This record gives sequence, C-alpha cells and structure tokens, in this order.
Amino acid sequence: MTSELSLIEALRGIAGSPAARGLMDDAAVLEFGGEKLVLTLDTLVESVHFLPDDPPSSIAWKLVAVNASDLSAKGAEPVGCLYSHALGDDAWDRAFLDGLAEACAHFRLPLLGGDTVRMPEGAPRSFSLTALGRAAARAPSRTDAKPGERVWVSGTIGDSGLGLAVLSGREAAPEHAEWLTTRYRCPCPETRLGPALAPWVSAMMDVSDGLLIDAQRMADASGAALTISAESVPLSAAFRATTGDDLDARLMAMTAGDDYGLLFTAAPEHTMRIREIAAALDCEVSAIGTVGAGSGLSLHYRDQPVPLPATLGYRH
Repeated sequence: MTSELSLIEALRGIAGSPAARGLMDDAAVLEFGGEKLVLTLDTLVESVHFLPDDPPSSIAWKLVAVNASDLSAKGAEPVGCLYSHALGDDAWDRAFLDGLAEACAHFRLPLLGGDTVRMPEGAPRSFSLTALGRAAARAPSRTDAKPGERVWVSGTIGDSGLGLAVLSGREAAPEHAEWLTTRYRCPCPETRLGPALAPWVSAMMDVSDGLLIDAQRMADASGAALTISAESVPLSAAFRATTGDDLDARLMAMTAGDDYGLLFTAAPEHTMRIREIAAALDCEVSAIGTVGAGSGLSLHYRDQPVPLPATLGYRH
C-alpha cells in the first residue's frame, strides 16, 4: 500500500474492538472499571524521523517524548513503556541508553521491558516504543469537536521544523540556532497539561505532523468545520527572528511537524478555566480558531480567507 491512509482504512476491518476507536484516534483506550488504560505506539526510522548523524541520546529522548505526548493528549498519566531496540555499535547503543534513561525519568514513564533485533548490515536504524497510561476521567478523542467551540493549541508552532531546516543548512542567528535544533532533536511536551485539561475539552490530539494537517484530521474525524486564524498561531521569538512574521512564515510554521503541543477544542465558557490550568503549570495556550457546522479545514489571515497550501504537513 502506498499511503498511511489506505493502510489504516484496510485495517479498520480488523480492529473491531471498541478500544480501537475505529482507528480514528492516536491511541487505544481499554476500560477497566472506572479507569481507562491508554495504549499508544510510535516508531522512529533513520532518515525519516531523525537524521543519521543525530546524537543517539537525542533519538532515544525523542522516542519517549513522542509517545508521552500521545498519552497526554488522551488525558492519561504515564504508567510505563515497552520498546524495541535495533542493535548496532556498542558505544552508539550505550549513548542511546543514556538518553533513554534520562527521558524515561523526565516523562515519568518507567521502562517495563521490550525486545531487541539485529538489523541487516547497512539498514537504517529503527526503534519502536509502546507507552501505557491511565486516564482516571475522560480520554478525549479527536472526534468530538463541536460547532460553537474554540480551537486551541499549546506551546509554539514551527520551531522543530525550523530546527531541522537549520540542521539541513538554513542560516540562523547563533543565539537561536542551538535552541531551534534542540527543539527538533529533543522535543519536550508538557505532559501534565493533557490530564489537567481533559475534563474541560471536547476533542484533543497532539500536533505531530503539522498544525494544519492535524487540524484537518480533527475536522474530518469530528464531522465539523475548523477555521484557523493564522495571525493567532503562536510563534517563538527565535522563529520570528529567523523567518519573519508574515503569512509565508506562518504557513511554514503551520505545515512543519514535530511540534508536540496539544490541539484541542473547548466550549467558550471554559476559556477562563483553561487559562488558569495553563498558568498553574507555566504553559502557554492560545486560542487560534473556531469550530463551525459543515466539514473540512479553512484558513483566515487578518479576517480574510486565504487558500490552504498544497501541502498541509507531513504524510507517510
């Protein structure tokens, strides 16, 4: 099969358990009594998700971080993880394990076990991790955005994609280059935010493949229309200093991947509560759009509709 979408469509006939959520979400949710067990799996492949010369410790960090982000988006507290390791050079592997230990401690995601494999000579490295979490109340889905709600995002958008561009040769001021490349190599989602927000949001997912493509996925899954105001999308000072702050720069940010902030919708009456939660956790949240009747994604800039770019984000 040539695309992720066609494979997922074919798999829906196999994944018939209610826990699979029709493969419309980023995680499975198994209910046990009054609690929900959230399970998610992500794989990182060399030259697809990380550069061949990235430090091994940063690759391990990213492997844990992206899974911890998925748990947070389902309102889940971490329980533990299992991972698969492609054996390689001993010094490289030991550096990877140092990063794995640091990330598991940071994200409170203890290692429970896993598997090892030996890759063919010259094959790209590949690592998979399955994370388990516990959601005491709701485990928000990407399918529940409702007309009349506001669209929110946490953190800033585009930094990781710009960091990859810097590593690939784009110029950036020295005071910003290291910060941006670290955002790419070692994303640091605020994983306490998702569980705190879960009772107050309707739909929630993390931003992994790009803000616009993930917003479109939420709109399609919810059967609703999402409108994003480009000027409201939060950009870091480092991003603005490197690219500017016009529509082209904002489109670059909104179509970049690996942000790992939270994209969520909530009723307007929950605005104050959402801001209070974010402030208590020292997190940034921004209202960036609205949910309406209809379907699909639209983009506005300074109150004027603008065409969606040909590429909304990363597709497998």
